[in-house]
Formats: sequence, C-alpha cells, structure tokens
Amino acid sequence: MARRKDDRAKADLAAFDQAGARVFDNPLVTEVSDSYLEYAFSVIHSRALPDARDGLKPVHRRILWSMHEQGHRPDRGHVKSARIVGDVMGKYHPHGDTAIYDAMVRLAQDFSLNAPLIDGHGNFGSPDDGPAAARYTEARMSREAMLLVGELGEDTVDVEPNYDGSLTQPTVLPAAFPNLLVNGASGIAVGMATNMIPHNLGEVVQAARWLINHPDATLDRLMEFVPGPDLPTGGLLLGLDEVRRAYETGRGVVRMRGRVEIGPLEGSRGRQAITVTELPYGIGAEKVIAAITNEVNKTKRLTGIADVKDLTDRENGTRLVVECKVGVNPQALLADLYRLTPLEQSFGVNNLVLVDGQPRTLGLKQLLEVFLSHRYEVVTRRTAYRKRRREERLHLVDGLLIALLDIDRVVKLIRASEDAQAAKDGLMQKFRLSEIQATYILDTPLRRLTRYDRLELEAEQEKLRGEIADLSTILDDPKVLRKLVSDELAAVVKQFGAPRRTTLVDGDLKEVLAASVPAGPLEVADDPCQVILSATGLVARTAAESEEAAEARRRSGRVKHDAVRALVHSTARGRVLLVTSAGRAFKVDVLPLPVLPEQPGTVSLRGGMSAAELAPLEPGETVVGLAPLGPSAQGSPGLALGTRQGVVKVCAPDWPVRSDEFEVISLRDGDEVIGATWLVDGAETLAFVSSEASLLRFAASVVRPQGPKGGGMAGISLPAGVRAVFFGAVRADDTRHGEPMVVTSTGATVKVTPLKAYPAKGRATGGVRAQRLLKGEVDLSVAWIGPRPVGATATGDPVELPPADPRRDGSGFAVMLGPTVVGHQVDRD
Repeated sequence: MARRKDDRAKADLAAFDQAGARVFDNPLVTEVSDSYLEYAFSVIHSRALPDARDGLKPVHRRILWSMHEQGHRPDRGHVKSARIVGDVMGKYHPHGDTAIYDAMVRLAQDFSLNAPLIDGHGNFGSPDDGPAAARYTEARMSREAMLLVGELGEDTVDVEPNYDGSLTQPTVLPAAFPNLLVNGASGIAVGMATNMIPHNLGEVVQAARWLINHPDATLDRLMEFVPGPDLPTGGLLLGLDEVRRAYETGRGVVRMRGRVEIGPLEGSRGRQAITVTELPYGIGAEKVIAAITNEVNKTKRLTGIADVKDLTDRENGTRLVVECKVGVNPQALLADLYRLTPLEQSFGVNNLVLVDGQPRTLGLKQLLEVFLSHRYEVVTRRTAYRKRRREERLHLVDGLLIALLDIDRVVKLIRASEDAQAAKDGLMQKFRLSEIQATYILDTPLRRLTRYDRLELEAEQEKLRGEIADLSTILDDPKVLRKLVSDELAAVVKQFGAPRRTTLVDGDLKEVLAASVPAGPLEVADDPCQVILSATGLVARTAAESEEAAEARRRSGRVKHDAVRALVHSTARGRVLLVTSAGRAFKVDVLPLPVLPEQPGTVSLRGGMSAAELAPLEPGETVVGLAPLGPSAQGSPGLALGTRQGVVKVCAPDWPVRSDEFEVISLRDGDEVIGATWLVDGAETLAFVSSEASLLRFAASVVRPQGPKGGGMAGISLPAGVRAVFFGAVRADDTRHGEPMVVTSTGATVKVTPLKAYPAKGRATGGVRAQRLLKGEVDLSVAWIGPRPVGATATGDPVELPPADPRRDGSGFAVMLGPTVVGHQVDRD
C-alpha cells in the first residue's frame, strides 16, 4: 500500500514537470521552520514592536497618516470613527477593523497616554470597560498628534508603497517630541514583548536638551531631569533603585500604588474610611472592588471592611471609598489592601524597540540618543527642502527681474515667435535665461507680468537670499543644528508641558515595602483610654494604653489640658454617650476620635473633632456632657442633668439597646440642658449657679433617678427673668484632684472661691450669693465649679485666672476676659 502511494506521488510530480510547472522537493521540517520565521519577522517588524524614533507601531502610524491625509485636524470637526477605520483598512492596513479601532481607541485615552494623539468624542472606554462601537464615537487628531505629522510635507522622512502598491505611506513620522518615552508602549511579538512605561513630557525634554549639549552625560545626570516614570493616572511609584536599573539596562520591575486618604467617613459620625483618589496605571475601580469582594467572601484573607463604594465621577475623578469596621486599624487594613488587591501593582519594564529594523533593548540614554539622531535627520532634511524651495523661487525671481527690466523687448519677442518653443528659445538666447525661467515667464499671463513691481521683486529677492543663507548655516554648522533642535523641543514643552502626576518614593523596593507595613495589628486592642469634651466643644481621646503604662505615666507626673468640660473613662473599641443641650443623647464609637498629640507637660485639645461631625446637631444645639457605655457605666445611679430653667434630673442608665439616638430628658418649651455629669456612685454634690449670682448645692442622693422619658424635678428656685448659667456634679471628698473651686465672672470681674465657703441647702431653694455685683454689672455670664479650674477663650487659648478669694460674696478682680469659657485640668488616669 505504501509503495503504491509513493508511485502515485512520483507520477504526479512527473505530470507537473511535463506541464511546465516548477516543483521543489522541500523537507517538511525546513518548510515549517522557514514559514514560521517569516511569520515571526512580519509580526516583530510590522505589527507588535514600536519604532524607537517616533514611538509608534505601524497601525498607529497608519492611523495618524490617514487622518492627516483626510484633514481630520484639531481645527476641524469630529468625524465618525468608523469612517476613519474604513479609510485606514482600505488604504494602508490590510487587517481587521476591530484591531484598527482598538489601536485608535488607545490613542484617545487620557488614562493610557500622557499626551493622547486622538481627540475622541464619545465613550472611548475606561480601565474597566471597553469603548462604544466605532459607529457611535467620533474623533479627530489632537494638537499633540500634529507635532508628529506636521513636517511630513517637507521631505523629512522616507516613504514606502502601501500593501498593494497603489499608494505611499511614511516609514516613520517626523515626531517633534519623544513620543515613545512620554506615552510608553506595549506589545507581544513572537518570542519577545515590549512594555514601556510613560514619562513626563517636560522632564524627558529637559534630559534630551541636556544630552544635546553634553553627549557624554552619565545616566545619573540624566536622572536628575527624569527621576522616574510619570503615569497618566498618578499614584505612587516605589523603589527608585529598580527604576535606575531599568533606565540602565532597559529591563526592571517597578511597583505602583494607589493614592489614598484616611479619615472620618462622611455622615457616619466619625467612622473611619480609606478613600482611594488615584489608582495604579492600567487598573480600574471595578477591578479593585472585585478583588476586595473575592478576598472578603471567598478566601477570607481580608477582614475589617464594612463596605466598598465607587463614587467616581467626571467632576471629582477617582473616588473609591473603603469603609472600615469599628475597632479596625485603617493603616493595617490599608497594608492588607496593598498586599491582596490591585491597589498595589507591579510594572515590568522591557524597553524592546525597533532600531534600524532590528529589535533592541535600550536604556534611557540610548532611547534619547535614537530620538535625537532622528530629529537631527528630520531637521536636516526639512532645512534642505526649505533651502531648495527658496533657491527655486529665487531663480524664478531673478528671471522675472531680467524680463521686467526690458519688458517691451520680451513682449515683442513673444509676439514675433511662431510657437511657444520658439519664444522659449528666443528668451533663453537673448536674455540668457534658463529653460525654467523662460518657461515660467511664458506661463505667466501678460497682465500679471506687467503688474510686477520691481521694488517688490528686489525685496523678495533679498529676503530669499537671507533665508537661504540662514538655512545654509544650519546645514553647514552642527552646533546651529543642535541648538535649533533644542529650541524646538523647548517650545513643545512650553505649549504642552504638564506638572508631574506620580509621586516617587526613593530607596530599595524591598526596604520601601517593608517600611510601609504597620507594626500594629489589624484590630486595635481594647485598652483603656479617656474621652474628653473640651470647653470649646471639641471631642478627642487619649491614646489607648495598658494598665502598666497608665501606672507608669501617673508616676511620671500630670498632663494638663487647656480646658476640659467633661471626661469619661472608656476603652479604645468602646462607645460613649454625647449629651446635647436639646436633651438628646447619641452613641458614638471611641476609636474614630482623634488621639490627642502629647507634648512635654501638656496636651492640646485643638486637635479634637468638632461635636457636629459626630452627631447631627440642630442649629444652636451643642454637646454639654459625656456618659460612658458598657462596663464603665455599671454601678452608677445615672446621668445628672440641669437645665436653664433650674430643673434637675438623674437619668437612670437604662439606654435603648437598638437606638443610637434618644432623649434623656423631656424639656419644657424654651428650656435647654446646660450641664450633664456622669455620677460615679451617687455621693456627689449637685450645684446650680444662677445669672443673679446665686449658688445652690445639695446632695445628689436627694434626686430620685428617672427613666429617659422623665422631665426631672425642681432643682433651684429662680425668680422671674433669672436663668441658670451652670449645673454640675462635684465630689467634695476627692482629695487627689484638689479642692473644688467656684469660678464666677461678669465679663469685667472674675472671682475664684473655695466651694466649702458655700453652705449646702435643700433642693428647690434659692441658694446663697456667690458674687456681689458692682455698679453697672447686670448678671453673671460665666460660672463653673470643680477642681483645678482653668480659663480659656472661645478659641481655646488659655486665660489666667485670679488667685482664690475666701469671701463667697466678694466682688472679684477686674479681669477683661472677653468671650470666655471655663473648665478644668485633669490627670490622665
């Protein structure tokens, strides 16, 4: 059977020979190898790799060339993308329309290129989604693209036939700026690939101009101008040591990170959030969300996230909000996001490009040298073309001047000639004109010839000679040529330069990554801390610390605050209650509260958070007190409240479990809470101070606790027109914090008196006088009772109080305090 097949094959070959066809007997291995090599060369040279001179692949070059030929320039209207794709496919690029449109779309994406070469109108896609179909979008060349094609009409580059030989196309574009470095490139060939990262136009041009004047410049010197890549999407780029390696060898791996902001979540009463404002190059928000969802729900490697929202829009740009759970350290969560999601991404730099048709891997300096060599050639050819055109025009002007000097003889000779050839020969012989000059004179209408002005022609002649001399200087002097190229690059930056978008993080990549990992755990330890309400309405917490650390700090001395209105003990992951002047209470988390920055001997409350950021307060409503929640509240009779109309209430700590907002007292019309103090054991003394300078103190045990809905009972008896200006709870047996003092002020005078000077009286009475008002003083504006009193302005600046006066009904000292609030300083225990 096998022998019959061989005989049949030989017979077929013999038949082909007899028919005159040429038959080659080629082994299968050789045939496949040769065919594959031809295919590989075609892909490498004609499809996948960019040219180092203009930074374009053939398809991109053909798109721009076709749009340039069709006149789709920036000063004209947009046209349908399908029209452009069809023209490119029919004339220059014999491949599928999808491939052409995909290449065209990339040229229009500002998130892919630093300098987009196509001005797109319509949906040209995003890092997550593809573009609309070509029939729905419109396009035209961008202004930057005109810099690539603007010199094509001046014989600056070689041309070659298109795929069927019916048209010509440029082999490379003139490229007035280093497009390859500015916009980058990517492509997969056969057995090789390129992946070039974008750079800042201004920085690259600065390095190129330096290299023009200093050809022996070192890489480190060039990196002073180009410190690293600049990505269209911004973000951070880590590890400049690896960047230098890529600039030196053409290969390397850089690490990109998204830019984030950590802070309170809007509308969440202080809850923490990680907001991503810039993403790594080539990464979209949907990719990050998908990765987070997978890590949270499937692999379970990512914890501590409550929700993820994509709030990106055209007005605000990228805005991806990752909400943290309560008790989660946002810095530790961010480190997990970098490690497990595309929020941190590597970019493998591989500067593989075509140089003289051969694939080569180039470093930064070599890429700049290839571009500058191309510009020298382009400018030289352009200059030679312009010089040649001006010489041709000068030759014609010279002939016109000769004819104009003896126009009558010229006209007479032309009329007497039998035909055009005779007239041309006569002009050449009698006036010593060249054939080109004689032909031009004959082709010029007589009416135009007679209208030429000798002075105008002589001025044009002089101008042409000057321009030819300048152009000759460029061609003859390499220094002038280099300066011209440098000046043209500077003009490009002046017109199209933009600030750097990407922040560079210096150092070794491994060390930078190790340093960015927070030392703390993901979930914050539930260590003791204090929540503080300042007299100016700011809320903050002290740093969480262990019992050992707290004891060591207590032994080291006191830490003072500017002016504290209320303080409660809690834990870092606990919750506290904010009590407002409207009789409402809000449960808030402790962890999102700002931690007070410690300094030697003092802690400033100015770093606190406004209470309005933690609770939805009504106009005029303020936070007047704090109460603990959880274990810290056990064993207490409740929250002592005092109102402007003299009502007192002890609210039993029977708070609603499922509600974060509720009432703690039912107020009468026109009344408000002026003070709210947490009672430790009920042994405290409750005190009111009225605007007529009366002070009433009585035991807290005489006030029966009520539920949150209760309206309280009579606290201090107030005459008509008089109001309470202070209410609080004081412990008279607390020797550690010092003796309680009474501070009263009319605005002009201030008096500080020991509380023991005021006798206790029964609830619902009028009290005793706390300060004698002088002539012109109407009432008290400020009053406060507690240990270690301090004064502060409404902005928190400290105010020095006068020394203690043992007389309870004295008039005080003249101190101009202005708008003043009073609080106390406390130990952080």
